Amino acid sequence: MYFSKMFLPTMREVPAEAEIISHKLMLRAGLIRKQASGIYSYLPLGLRVLKKIENILKEEMERIGAQELLMPTLIPAESFFESGRWEAFGPEIFKLKDRSDRDFCLGPVYEEIFAETIKNSVRSYRNLPLILYQIQTKYRDDVRPRFGVLRSREFIMKDAYSFDRNQEGLDISYKQMDKAYRRIFDRLGLDYKVVEANFCTMEGSEAHKFMVISEIGEDEIVYCDACGYAASMENARCPKPEESEKAEEMAVEKIYTPDIHTISELSGFLGCEPSKMAKTLIFKADNELVAAMVRGDRELNEAKLKNVLGCRKLEIADAESVRIATNAEVGFAGPIGLKIKIIADHEVAQGKNLIVGANETDYHLINVNIGRDFDAEIHDIRKIAEDDVCPCCDKTIAFARGIEAGYICKLGAKYSEPLKCNYIDESGSERPMLMGGYGIDINRLMAAIIEKNNDEKGIIWPMEIAPYHVIIVPVNVLDETVMKIARNMYEKLIEANVEVILDDRNERAGVKFNDADLIGIPIRINIGRKAAERLVELKPRNGSEAVTMPVDEALEKILSQVKENN
Repeated sequence: MYFSKMFLPTMREVPAEAEIISHKLMLRAGLIRKQASGIYSYLPLGLRVLKKIENILKEEMERIGAQELLMPTLIPAESFFESGRWEAFGPEIFKLKDRSDRDFCLGPVYEEIFAETIKNSVRSYRNLPLILYQIQTKYRDDVRPRFGVLRSREFIMKDAYSFDRNQEGLDISYKQMDKAYRRIFDRLGLDYKVVEANFCTMEGSEAHKFMVISEIGEDEIVYCDACGYAASMENARCPKPEESEKAEEMAVEKIYTPDIHTISELSGFLGCEPSKMAKTLIFKADNELVAAMVRGDRELNEAKLKNVLGCRKLEIADAESVRIATNAEVGFAGPIGLKIKIIADHEVAQGKNLIVGANETDYHLINVNIGRDFDAEIHDIRKIAEDDVCPCCDKTIAFARGIEAGYICKLGAKYSEPLKCNYIDESGSERPMLMGGYGIDINRLMAAIIEKNNDEKGIIWPMEIAPYHVIIVPVNVLDETVMKIARNMYEKLIEANVEVILDDRNERAGVKFNDADLIGIPIRINIGRKAAERLVELKPRNGSEAVTMPVDEALEKILSQVKENN
């Protein structure tokens, strides 16, 4: 491709709207352009990268026997009725009506659509297992789109679904997809962790997220280098507390604590550590009031609590609901006398003579003990903290931020059962297929790669996904010797299936070099003063020094590097 023929609107200045490196560079390098908040066009250079990432995904899906298809973007509401998700969809879903007043939405999820397709076509156990996938645009009306394509309202995903006869088959499909995803992320050269997750809210489910380590990641993860344990913050298991020493259970006393509403205020007022307290938080779980208790120095993990309760919606109770449940103002809730379900963390269960709210405004209770003074269900419902150890091996844990770029999840019969996606087994009985759901956000992958591979000059693309492998830069396009060598090298590289740009613009060398570095082409060939001696300069984009060599040697080296890294 001749540079003069390319549509490549690069920018010299950093766009004001861009906050993170990948967003800035994708705009400056002419990969994308913003159409509206959270909506971007992919320009030719950006689309080439996108398609190369897609090709890697397709190769790895093909390797495990997955077949590609394409589902519609416009989905009728009826597809979600049987699973009950149409009514559950919130404002993030783009809903619309056709001219016949029939309800549709722009595809946000595809579990039901795949299940519908399979149930009408696959009946016998002989046709299972089966893995199908698509690369399709999805739509979510995110309340706060930002960071360019990392959090947008329109995004491209590779989503796949496996269909198996039994749990053993589902386990095999899950492991196959896990290995395929690891190969994909390894080929892209990303630093990532596979972490435990809990978004499959069904009994016995298993789920993992693929988190690319990055300071700009919106999610926090926990991991242990000693044993390999890793989990999202919302799902990180806490180590079980050591059994407390046998302490005498003291008599409960009521203490006057005027205008004390927070743990820090109470700690200062009573002159004791927050770890000696237990806070009682009132929630609405699907409109039913429940209480959750964690130690005073800990944070409640709402995702864990929601999972324990098995509810669809969990939110902190409003002040009026708290008053109804506790007969007190907010800040004085306690477990004694509550008429609602109480879920207590393991540390609360192990604690002795705790300080809690008295369910009476301006009063707290001391010397409260679970089992004697109140009863509760005991679960791990707190957030893991920096002073905790690994829940698997008791070694030191580490925290990092990550970009969620992929997930795998055992769905089981969650969708196949209500949608009657069944098969006939060997005995002639009808059984629900067990499904697995697997997704990779291709837009996020592209941004994550740029976040890792850049410098002050621009993007540094890995060879396998670079929009072009080589850029030839003739320093003076008016010099016939220079241009003859440039065109000759260009033609030979094209014949060898090397993707190459010839910068034939009549611009200053510095302008050309800056553009080449900005768009991140892995190899640059500079042709200048030594062209008469048939010598050129080979400059890798990864920061290595330029090397002067004969034309033929440069061509051999380029072919070797492209083949080795592609």
